[in-house]
Amino acid sequence: MAANKRVLMLPGDGIGPEVMGEVRRLIDWMDRRRSVTFDVTEDLVGGVAYETHGAAISDNTMDLALNSDAVLFGAVGGPQWDNVGFDVRPEAGLLRLRKDMDLFANLRPAICFDALAQASSLKPELVGGLDILIVRELTGGVYFGEPRGIEDLPDGQRRGVNTQVYTTDEIRRVCRVAFDLATKRDNRVCSVEKMNVMESGILWREEATWVHENEFVDVELSHMLADNCGMQLVRSPKQFDVIVTDNLFGDMLSDVASMLTGSLGMLPSASLGPADGSGRRRALYEPVHGSAPDIAGQGKANPLAMIQSYAMMLRYSFDMSEDADLVERAVRNVLDSGLRTSDIMQTDMTAVSCEQMGEAVVMELDKLAA
Repeated sequence: MAANKRVLMLPGDGIGPEVMGEVRRLIDWMDRRRSVTFDVTEDLVGGVAYETHGAAISDNTMDLALNSDAVLFGAVGGPQWDNVGFDVRPEAGLLRLRKDMDLFANLRPAICFDALAQASSLKPELVGGLDILIVRELTGGVYFGEPRGIEDLPDGQRRGVNTQVYTTDEIRRVCRVAFDLATKRDNRVCSVEKMNVMESGILWREEATWVHENEFVDVELSHMLADNCGMQLVRSPKQFDVIVTDNLFGDMLSDVASMLTGSLGMLPSASLGPADGSGRRRALYEPVHGSAPDIAGQGKANPLAMIQSYAMMLRYSFDMSEDADLVERAVRNVLDSGLRTSDIMQTDMTAVSCEQMGEAVVMELDKLAA
């Protein structure tokens, strides 16, 4: 098959290159066993890009991302870059990718595999069978609002300012994504904000309601304050199906949800842009975990979030649902077999390295595809 699926790999820093290496192994398997060829380009982002280019992402790399069908992103950051300028810090590379590619909808599934129910911080009966999807608005809100900055005051104090701002269109488009995804699941959306103390929260609730009443009346819509949602996620998480929320609350709530699954190392994500005339969306796929510099280079990283992010790429960017299902089934079977990286290690299970876990997934794919 011709290599017409353009993928940009940005491994980044810390454990990013290690987990990305296991995805490369899966791409090679797809080429060999499924006759699916990807045109893969690899480049720098984050701290390693700063060391080479003086910026967290170069203009050339940004152009590659804009002209790719999908971007696979590892992780960025590390203590060696803690004191660099705010605009060139490793995380600035990811923020630029999100902003310039207009990746407004971040999809973070929180699925608790049966084999990992005991690894969750909650009781197994609360998380067994958990399947939540958090849809986070990604290009607006307090992370991008103006004015922002730190200023010196006449009395010698300093003041930090960040602005929470949303428009009708920004809210409606991410809510449409959430409602549409809900129609393929359990048909329920919970919209989350802080309308009791924030005007932007009032607008969010009103616009989410408008989308529901005018475009998705058959989907069940509920509303919840963000602090209550955090409490409910650890009290009774299976009450949720799809949660849609803003950039700040989505950042926090998706990390809370991640621990229900047993480890940050298990959570993938997809960030999607608007569809063009042909239906194509710019997209970036990344594990929710960070660069974990304390274990980088030691073979301790869990590649399963990165591998599942690759499965999301197959599903959302290339409409390869059958292959995505195959990868996800392989991950589930490997966990059922008792293999564990250190972050999800349990009594009587078998400890494996990052590379061994990737090898096990490929071996399981061989069995499933036989």
